[in-house]
Amino acid sequence: MPVTTAAAAATAPALGPDVDALRRQDPELAEILLAELERQSTGLQLIAAENFTSPAVLTALGSPLANKYAEGYPGARHHGGCEFVDVAERIAVDRAKALFGAEHANVQPHSGSSSVLAAYAALLRPGDTVLAMGLPHGGHLTHGSPANFSGRWFEFVGYGVDAESGLIDYEQILALARAHKPKAVVCGSISYPRHLDYSAFRDIADDVGAYLIADAAHPMGLVAGGAAPSPVPYADVVCATTHKVLRGPRGGMLLCGSDLAERIDRAVFPFTQGGAQMHTIAAKAVAFGEAAAPAFTTYAHKVVANARALAEELTRRGLLITTGGTDTHLLTADTGRFALDARTARGRLAAAGLVLDTCALPHGDVRGLRLGTAAVTTQGMGQEEMTRIAELFAAALHSDAEPGRLRGEVRELVRRFPPYPG
Repeated sequence: MPVTTAAAAATAPALGPDVDALRRQDPELAEILLAELERQSTGLQLIAAENFTSPAVLTALGSPLANKYAEGYPGARHHGGCEFVDVAERIAVDRAKALFGAEHANVQPHSGSSSVLAAYAALLRPGDTVLAMGLPHGGHLTHGSPANFSGRWFEFVGYGVDAESGLIDYEQILALARAHKPKAVVCGSISYPRHLDYSAFRDIADDVGAYLIADAAHPMGLVAGGAAPSPVPYADVVCATTHKVLRGPRGGMLLCGSDLAERIDRAVFPFTQGGAQMHTIAAKAVAFGEAAAPAFTTYAHKVVANARALAEELTRRGLLITTGGTDTHLLTADTGRFALDARTARGRLAAAGLVLDTCALPHGDVRGLRLGTAAVTTQGMGQEEMTRIAELFAAALHSDAEPGRLRGEVRELVRRFPPYPG
């Protein structure tokens, strides 16, 4: 069983006012929550898909709305007593539409994968051909993995990136589209560090009469802050998550034009999901409201500035950064110059308190490291701290690394920038 430490106890208010009640009723689970809070508060969280939500978002997640069953949509529920959750969902929808300039928003998907499933269900039929980024080049599981519903139900054709530059080859995508005549083209990646040319994707889709689906799970928070181009004016449907850079709760959403609104809504409920998670939808509304504030615009641009600074500093210390840098919150790196495979490198970094992922790299059957700056930027770190992180990163990869000493230095850095101050 995890043991509560002084650090966890000091930051326990981040768990909300009922943590003492949980300790009394279920001390075993209380210890786990506190241990996880300590893990987040004493290491560097560099996973590109993670962030720290605000206390307001956490409050909504732990609210009485978690008790409410609310199948259907506002004004047309299958359960009584929905007068207040209807208001909460309408607020979330209106805020999402305003934030992203969309005609229609559905905020019920439980995850990014759920939103992609609903988009496919609305626009495709089993057996249809879909053109999407191949998994070895940065495509998501929902872009045709044989272990996923997408690869079982549809015929996927994968496009990739140039082996030398790591950049998307739009001429290749057009040639594949003309050769395979897909019903839909999907643009989006879990590890591509550059902005996508949504206009070029729109032209390709129009050239072959296909739908354009943007899987914008990663850049959508940057879009909200004006730090990345928006797919909304170009895509028929935009699928996204509400966590990552957007700093909301774990969940998904869909944006589309009014012409597809009914099809999208019916694809979410009743086709792919049942009751909406109203506490999560309320937390999404809180996050959308936070993202509409000027401070979030500053934050989003700082996330990108930090990612670029970190890429430069890691390059100076011997890491090979794919595409030579980044336009976004994430970057990917080849550890071959350290004579380490990616999984071994990830283990050494974790031992030093730097938590990140591995990912496929575009040049051959090679894996690299994927890391992001959303969480550390939320903590208030800037370019000076990116230099320090790069120093710790490189030191952890060397064969003579002292993980215990490095972990102490990581703790000291995070102590100065706690995720939940006070």
